[in-house]
Amino acid sequence: MERKSFGLFFFLLLLVFASQVVVQTEGRVCESQSHGFKGACSGDHNCALVCRNEGFSGGKCRGFRHRCFCTKIC
Repeated sequence: MERKSFGLFFFLLLLVFASQVVVQTEGRVCESQSHGFKGACSGDHNCALVCRNEGFSGGKCRGFRHRCFCTKIC
């Protein structure tokens, strides 16, 4: 019984460290308000499409005024 518990504990510990390594290698995400998106942003999908045309990797709607912000890894 103790061996199974030790194995499970070791596996969970390995998962925790693996997830931290992935987060650290992704880098920072920079944001800039879209210049091409017009009107209120109601869906992240349309915002992301406009941002990709502007040279960014994606986009999302944010804020009280529902503006489209483009994102890319710095």
